[in-house]
Amino acid sequence: MKRHIPNAITCANLFSGCIGIVFAFKGELETAAYFVILSGIFDFFDGMVARLLNVKSAIGKDLDSLADMVSFGFLPGVIMFQLLKVSDYSSEYLPYLGFLITVFSALRLAKFNNDLRQTDDFIGLNTPMNTLFICSLPFIATDYPQVIGSTILLIAIIAITSFLLVSEIKIFSLKFSDLSWAKNKIKFIFLMLSAILIAVLQFAAIPFVLVLYIALSILHFRGIARNAG
Repeated sequence: MKRHIPNAITCANLFSGCIGIVFAFKGELETAAYFVILSGIFDFFDGMVARLLNVKSAIGKDLDSLADMVSFGFLPGVIMFQLLKVSDYSSEYLPYLGFLITVFSALRLAKFNNDLRQTDDFIGLNTPMNTLFICSLPFIATDYPQVIGSTILLIAIIAITSFLLVSEIKIFSLKFSDLSWAKNKIKFIFLMLSAILIAVLQFAAIPFVLVLYIALSILHFRGIARNAG
């Protein structure tokens, strides 16, 4: 029975993502974002529970990627599609560029499943973090409509995030094998700084959190390489 528990949590991630997509297509992007957060919580705990119960399986890994493709691939594509529909220079066909995020998320997930270098950390931006960033845009648009309503900016975001998803930039994972400071110093620093940013800026902090995540990852792995050399 216990071997089905992690898969059930993964299915909850998928179910939450499906609901989020429904709200996104209805234009209720902020509600969709809350279901993304819920999917992210499920995604965090399914792997942790699998490790605790020692019930990892190939099926569980594939199911996790399929669920992530919906929650962190298709859903952010729909959100970007909707944002482009109401942007300042939108046309009938331009919003479909939003689904490039879905395409590159699929490439990123396929790469992750077959890249033996990504057992502990990531090569390229992970899809949950990218989706959290995309989902923050509707909230930011409430206070800065002219900024988020810029078609050029949205297309630039699509291009940059698509590149980051399949890039060779090494990114540290936020999953913990234990809670020791020595092994997880960079993760604790990132989480503490992120918490401060979010407390001050709320959803507007997410783009800064993403930049912080990438910057700390680059510094962290450069430091490891320097010490190893």
